[in-house]
Amino acid sequence: MHRFANPAEFNRLADAILPWAKIIMAAAFAYGLYLALFTSPPDYQQGESVRIMYVHVPAAWMSMFTYMVVAAASFTALVWRHPVALLAGKAAAPIGATFTALALITGMLWGKPMWGTYWVWDGRLTSVLVLFFLYLGYMALWRGLDEEDKAGRAASILALVGVVNIPIIKFSVDWWNTLHQPSSVMRMDGPTMPAEMLWPLLTVALAFKAYFIVVFLYRMKLEINLRKLTVLSSIEARG
Repeated sequence: MHRFANPAEFNRLADAILPWAKIIMAAAFAYGLYLALFTSPPDYQQGESVRIMYVHVPAAWMSMFTYMVVAAASFTALVWRHPVALLAGKAAAPIGATFTALALITGMLWGKPMWGTYWVWDGRLTSVLVLFFLYLGYMALWRGLDEEDKAGRAASILALVGVVNIPIIKFSVDWWNTLHQPSSVMRMDGPTMPAEMLWPLLTVALAFKAYFIVVFLYRMKLEINLRKLTVLSSIEARG
């Protein structure tokens, strides 16, 4: 892990991964959306509105996954003073906020025909909204403090505190009375979803994961280059 504290090593790894991640992303999006829109049947209760699930569920999964990336990067940066890890959290947070916003918006679009309202203060919905605010708070700390090291430490601490919200999101449908349907994929006894719906869902989820890798690596390369420019500028100013 410490090998990739060297920005040059990280950039070499990113350049090796990016072409493959782009291919997987494009193929999975094309095939997954084809399955979701044309071959997957309508649900016997939800009708055609079930197709929102093929975006909503992967976006919700990625919102939590990305937050754990931010938290892991924050922990690494605080404990081992890993310079690239600090930038990793900063690079991942806007992507996670976008996934969370997409999950909230598609959830509201699904909720209107199913529940008769766009929003209810349901345990799952509320905890995902809290996750969105955690992302916004993390990004605000990076922007709000002038010294980058202090901003990074403060944002990292917030990210680690916010980890407690992830199991709340996951188990909220089990802990409280909720309108949100329980998990039908990630279950101890296996998925309960029919295969013709499960495969499109998993394929789009793979596309979202590949999309995250592509955007995250590009953002990391950008952050590393910006850090280099800042260091060079400070050297020139002193000289």
